[in-house]
Amino acid sequence: MHIEFARSGGFAGLRLSVIIDTEDLPKEQASTLESMIKDSDFFELPEKILPPSPLPDRFEYHVVISDDQAEHSIVASEAVVPERLKPLLNLLTTLAIAGKGTDPQQKSNIKK
Repeated sequence: MHIEFARSGGFAGLRLSVIIDTEDLPKEQASTLESMIKDSDFFELPEKILPPSPLPDRFEYHVVISDDQAEHSIVASEAVVPERLKPLLNLLTTLAIAGKGTDPQQKSNIKK
């Protein structure tokens, strides 16, 4: 599975991003990540999960996930993220902070 993740906004307005290929992760970590993707029904989520009007100092998440069968992307505001998606976003944030993945400056489908 190929995953592109970016988090922007927040009080400081900093951008955090990472590109992850689950084949490059330890087997247990890859399995956990793939389970979270499945449990969140990621491929069934709407492309935009946003409040009616922008909210200041909130994070915005951009996620693109592709596997052998499909590719799906979402943009989600921290203020209205579905509960089932939060564990996945938290793990991706942790992996991005830890630098687990490839250089986010590589080609990405996430719009800056």
